[in-house]
Amino acid sequence: MSGFTIDRRTALALSLGGAATVAFPRLALAAALDEAAIDAIVAPFLTAFETPGVAVAIVRPGMPAFTKGYGVRTLGKPGAVDAHTRFGIASHSKAFTAAALALLVDEGKLGWEDPVVKHLPEFRMSDPAVTQMMTVRDLLVHRSGLPLGAGDLMFFPAGLHVAADVLNALPHLKPARGFRAGYDYDNILYIVAGLLIERVSGTPWDKFVETRIFAPLGMTDAVGSRLSLKTDNVAGRHARLGPPVRGIGKQEVVQPDEGKMVDAAGGINASVSDMAKWLQVQLAQGKLPDGRQLWSTAQAKEMWKPQTITSASDGPTDTNPARPVLAAYALGWFVQDYRGMRLVQHSGGLSGQVTYSGMLPSRGIGVSVLSNVEESVSAAIRNAILDRLIDAPAFDWVASYRTRQKAAQDEALASVEGGIDKAPAGAPSLPLASYAGRYRDPWYGDVVVRQKAGKLWIDFTPTPVFKSVLEPWGPDTFRTRFAKDAGEDAIVRFQVKDGRITGITMEALSPLADFSYDYQHLAFVPVS
Repeated sequence: MSGFTIDRRTALALSLGGAATVAFPRLALAAALDEAAIDAIVAPFLTAFETPGVAVAIVRPGMPAFTKGYGVRTLGKPGAVDAHTRFGIASHSKAFTAAALALLVDEGKLGWEDPVVKHLPEFRMSDPAVTQMMTVRDLLVHRSGLPLGAGDLMFFPAGLHVAADVLNALPHLKPARGFRAGYDYDNILYIVAGLLIERVSGTPWDKFVETRIFAPLGMTDAVGSRLSLKTDNVAGRHARLGPPVRGIGKQEVVQPDEGKMVDAAGGINASVSDMAKWLQVQLAQGKLPDGRQLWSTAQAKEMWKPQTITSASDGPTDTNPARPVLAAYALGWFVQDYRGMRLVQHSGGLSGQVTYSGMLPSRGIGVSVLSNVEESVSAAIRNAILDRLIDAPAFDWVASYRTRQKAAQDEALASVEGGIDKAPAGAPSLPLASYAGRYRDPWYGDVVVRQKAGKLWIDFTPTPVFKSVLEPWGPDTFRTRFAKDAGEDAIVRFQVKDGRITGITMEALSPLADFSYDYQHLAFVPVS
């Protein structure tokens, strides 16, 4: 979300083939990058972009992992970021869900090509044919046909929904394209994958990853859900809250807004000490330091095998030497080229925190950068470190990021000029009392509109923080005024026919709103 201007979608879009022979001089260069040199890479980013804190993990062949924190956990408070500060790693959690399924595949308890209904008979999509064809693999690779972020409003911000509610919601979410016809990132099917893991193993997703992955790896700081944290060594959350829109202004402290429901898609909290161990077992194709296989090499290769093309381009440019020629999604990982090598990577975005990790398997190198800001400075730091590790041609990632951040903010200002704080022409066509009532969307639930003191008020009943006055915003249309850091405001349009309200549709007010505020997928009808 925000800043450069980062949201969950932008974090994925901005994330930056075959094996190469590892040359000794290259390894020597990687080893030569000492703590002082790493400090010198990180420090300018913190200064240039008002980043309160980051933590960095670097793994490379034949050397102990480098882990270090920089800056403070929370603005206005003295606690420093260290190697054990916990961050919400967000969508990095998807690779852990894939690994959990790989363990069950190794045990013969399920197969990647098993139909989901074999293990979750109640699973349904809107198309009965897709219901029957959807496999375990399909849950992980963002090719279901669902639109970007479908259903995310059930769990961002946290509300009253629970994970099992996605099984009731899915039949009502309309596809944007054909099944397996293209790429659209989603979280909801990873929640289904978490339910599948629980059904097959008999263990809830968070406890499964804690006992079957964190424990063998010695990831002693990590928990499967933010609600399981039992320490104050936790990174704060920061975002630019405007005006005029989120993504512009000074960094401010914001509160976490993700709940337990999203754990299998984005709930893990971990430190860079944990992330170093995670990168090491990935680069070792599932082998633990003591020589045991956590998952088989066959499953390691399966998880990195590209499945869904996500983007294609002409490749690197003078202003972006890391732009990939081809990028694809595998099982919980993006796979793409980076300066002529295969990069296996992922990003994660939550309210107030964005994280980036990447591995160059042909060099045995991995880097993870966790930040406590809602923008992609962690991506630029990751790339700057990777470049130094492989002795890439010099490139100023600070200047590059500054240019891109300014362009994004200028575009944001232009897109809202004269619009986001000025109501369009038009007014309600009916007395305000006519708009009051209860309205229901089949996948999300109810909103209640009331008239009080000469104004309309709306209550999104499954999302307690979404309560607001409705301010007139054009013909039979209103806007919300949620609390400053509660989430993105919505435009609320009432459909009027023959003097009666027949339904409500919505969209995000800000053109920069994170895709997880998927108001556009809602279609409310009156409840009698």
